[in-house]
Amino acid sequence: MTRLRPLWIAGRFLSRLPFPDPGSTQPHETGHSVPWYPFVGLLMGGPAALAALALAGAPIDVAAVLVLMLWVWSSGVLHLDGLADSADAWIGGIGSRERTLEIMKDPRSGPAAVTLIGLVLLAKWAALKTLILAGVIWPLLAVPMLARAQLPLLLLTTPYARRQGMAADQFNHLPRRAAWLSVTAAGVVTLALGGWSGLVLILAALALYWIARRAMLARISGFTGDTAGALVELTETLALLLCAILIE
Repeated sequence: MTRLRPLWIAGRFLSRLPFPDPGSTQPHETGHSVPWYPFVGLLMGGPAALAALALAGAPIDVAAVLVLMLWVWSSGVLHLDGLADSADAWIGGIGSRERTLEIMKDPRSGPAAVTLIGLVLLAKWAALKTLILAGVIWPLLAVPMLARAQLPLLLLTTPYARRQGMAADQFNHLPRRAAWLSVTAAGVVTLALGGWSGLVLILAALALYWIARRAMLARISGFTGDTAGALVELTETLALLLCAILIE
């Protein structure tokens, strides 16, 4: 069980799934949990995939929204919060690194945050509706895994923008070899599940990562926990929409 503590830490941080409580954790343990992030994403897709199968005969709008609700619940809205904070900061902090970082600390949500969250949820619902109608379930497993593989990739390649913050321990104590292996494994599993469609998702996720990383470096000279969460949400949205388009 001790060897699985990093998994429990990653699971309790990223999801609301019933992972065992690891108790108090040390900074180095938090860092060593990062390579498990893609695997936690894969597990998070399980309830949504099962729900999609169970609701196959239900009215499609109802089925899609129930699956989406389960998807959002499984994440504890962690990354949607990062998306909201990043949206407000990117609009309100134009031209100022310090102002951008300050706005991200504000717990209130402005019009940019509310609008972007609404658009993301609407896009996910539409994509899920298309996938459920077509009986294509593998993206519900691959997409959350691929999105959370962006986190170790970001930690491996991008400076942390704050001296202290939510992702400080992960960044300072990251086991780099294990993190690279986890990112690679997520790509392999995506290919195994989706074939050529999986390859398209990987390439799209990498393109989005490159664009987002470039924007983060230009604006705040690195990443924060909020911008990392925003990248997860945007990756999920892009990947689901691509899956819906590819099956048509």
